[in-house]
Amino acid sequence: MSDPSVEPTKSSKMRFGRRLISADSYGLVLVLILISYAVGAMWTDRKSTSLVLFIEILAVWIALRVSRARPRLRQIAMALMVLVAIAAVVNLFATDQQSYRVVIVTAGLLYILAPFSIIRHLAERHAVDQETMLGAISAYLLFGIAFAFMYLELGNIQTDFFGNGQIPTMTQTLFFSFTTLTTTGYGNLVPAGNPGQTIAVMEMILGQLFLITAMGKIVTEWRPRGWNSGVQR
Repeated sequence: MSDPSVEPTKSSKMRFGRRLISADSYGLVLVLILISYAVGAMWTDRKSTSLVLFIEILAVWIALRVSRARPRLRQIAMALMVLVAIAAVVNLFATDQQSYRVVIVTAGLLYILAPFSIIRHLAERHAVDQETMLGAISAYLLFGIAFAFMYLELGNIQTDFFGNGQIPTMTQTLFFSFTTLTTTGYGNLVPAGNPGQTIAVMEMILGQLFLITAMGKIVTEWRPRGWNSGVQR
């Protein structure tokens, strides 16, 4: 006879696996976000930026679908998706800096829209479950990437953004954004002045408030199936 305590564990793993590939779950959104981060962090050439954008469009589209975004927000997002798609294609062939900056700005705006829609949807859900956790993590990571694009554009405006006399790369801004969002603060990359410093402070506050309020509440109230069976045994 099979151990009944093993069955819930297998079932939970299967459900979690299905969420990671389902277009109706935040699990797939999370997977796509992680892929886009990996591509953006490892490759810094213009073509890789276009690849990040194509993955981003899919991730945001699924996020808006799962979060049941408001019609007006969907319309704005769809308009931005079209602009991002066009910018991504142009970026594959263009060599001028101006077209690259259009890519950065439109991508940043698109990434800002999705987390707010996710948070609204999670706040309206009555259950605190695995899907809630996946959605909250997705929103948190989306904020980090949105700020990274913001720093990237500021670096094009202020060529001495990090005080090293160089225009920052996507790898650098992604690293700086997430060390700021999590308030890790290694100190190897620091904005040389404003508005970069002010925006970094805003990201720190946002990151901490999100972890303390949203993630803290979810972790406290989430009760996975069979979570207390092991305690009783």
